[in-house]
Amino acid sequence: MAQAPVLTGSPERAAVLRASLAVGLATGAYGVSFGAIAVASGLTVLQACALSFLLFSGGSQFAMVAVLSAGGGTAAAVSTGVMLGARNTFYGVRLAGLLRLRGLRRLLGAQLVIDESTAVATGQDNEAAARLGFWATGLSIFVLWNLATLLGALGAGLVSDPRVLGLDVAAPAAFLALLAPRMRAGESWAVALGGATVALFTVPYLPAGVPVLLAAAVAIVAGGAIVGGDARSGTRVR
Repeated sequence: MAQAPVLTGSPERAAVLRASLAVGLATGAYGVSFGAIAVASGLTVLQACALSFLLFSGGSQFAMVAVLSAGGGTAAAVSTGVMLGARNTFYGVRLAGLLRLRGLRRLLGAQLVIDESTAVATGQDNEAAARLGFWATGLSIFVLWNLATLLGALGAGLVSDPRVLGLDVAAPAAFLALLAPRMRAGESWAVALGGATVALFTVPYLPAGVPVLLAAAVAIVAGGAIVGGDARSGTRVR
């Protein structure tokens, strides 16, 4: 039986931890923006913190408060968040064989399956480093994101009308920041432009939040078609 790969020594372990904590610090800082935007969109401090603690998915959280701030209903906001968060299911499938978690660790690990923890884990050379990267990244982001959300929500709550700060602009700006590193392939641009076009032309005619759902549906269909075409042709999906 082959021996399970292990970290070769402290330098390798330190390198994984440095990368994980760097990602954790950079990503956790977004929590300040979310907390402030959530309060500006009408949520209470407790509601903003509960979203970060229970949902813990930056893209979905920003989408929900963006829909609410635009006047959309709760159903549209939740549907948008769920649709954007569905990608974590695919991350879980990829990570299941790598992490091999059981029992309570599996439940905790599921909460930490996000873009960044998945990227760090799958970028390692062996399973031991992947597990360390996953836990270090996921836990650091979870702690910092929730603390930052609280700080941002409390800070926005000190202003009588947080909307005067122009925090509504931060949500789309944060989306662009999260999206930019993933826009390296032509297929990504095609999917993004298709979704944006649908949203742009339906905004004047549909209730707030619905154009985002339609754009996400178009992106999912287009992305699936591209992946399916690449698989049939033997092209490596980027």
